[in-house]
Amino acid sequence: MILVQRYLVLMLVGMSLVHCAIAWKTGVPLELSILGSSVLTLMVAWILERALPYRRQWNANHGDLKTDMASAGVIAVLIDPLLKVLAPLGVVAVYASSGVTPILAGWSLWLQIIFVLLVVEFGKYWSHRLHHRSASLWWLHAMHHSSRRMYFLHGMRFHPLNYAINFALAIFPVMLLGVSPEAILGYLAITQPVVLLQHANIDLHHGVLNRVFSTPEVHRWHHSTVAHEADKNFGNAFLLWDHVFGTFKGAEGFDENKEVGLFTASSSSYPEAKGYLAQLACVLKPPCCHA
Repeated sequence: MILVQRYLVLMLVGMSLVHCAIAWKTGVPLELSILGSSVLTLMVAWILERALPYRRQWNANHGDLKTDMASAGVIAVLIDPLLKVLAPLGVVAVYASSGVTPILAGWSLWLQIIFVLLVVEFGKYWSHRLHHRSASLWWLHAMHHSSRRMYFLHGMRFHPLNYAINFALAIFPVMLLGVSPEAILGYLAITQPVVLLQHANIDLHHGVLNRVFSTPEVHRWHHSTVAHEADKNFGNAFLLWDHVFGTFKGAEGFDENKEVGLFTASSSSYPEAKGYLAQLACVLKPPCCHA
């Protein structure tokens, strides 16, 4: 169990990469491989939440399970597939109207993956940070912060518009630059296990890895009800840009007295106790809350 507690994030990333390598060799679509790794990551998180919980009370349903399940379903079944259909059409339209050609098409796959990692993480970092700084965007992002606990399914609670903006600022730019679909899938193979584990209620102690990956230990600070504590660790899977822009906060100091949820000063105006549809419609009734 000690190995699991200290190296779970590396184990899951390694598992995902091996899974994708096998799929590549055998001709299995990489999308299916990443989907399989994602489902396995969520299953591992669910099991370990019961074997090694960080807080046992977070394993109990706080009236938020239906909201998280609804959000996960909408994102996975509707929003994400729709964006993956519309984005390539948008890229083709830009090329057709501008006459430019993809500038990264000749790069090796590994160079493209590294480039995608840096650029997508940069885009998601700033999208996330802007959702905290702008009151208008915060109306969307508040859905993600509205849960009073952290557990494996909470990471799928996103307003569809929030999810779409993240995609537009992070994934779409690298598509415009002409990276291959395999490079984007390679990036997802590396980062998806980290992102899916990020909100898990598991007692982990990743040590120095907490300075590299956005693990549950460091990401809990981002869900603090204290605004200046929550305005830290904006990174998606990696914390590189948090170090660069001074928003990194180490795992130390988050104890059993810390609460997670909306910032205390703004929670009264957000329908956090209501269901998915009420939170979905909240953006239509500003000002509901402010960062």
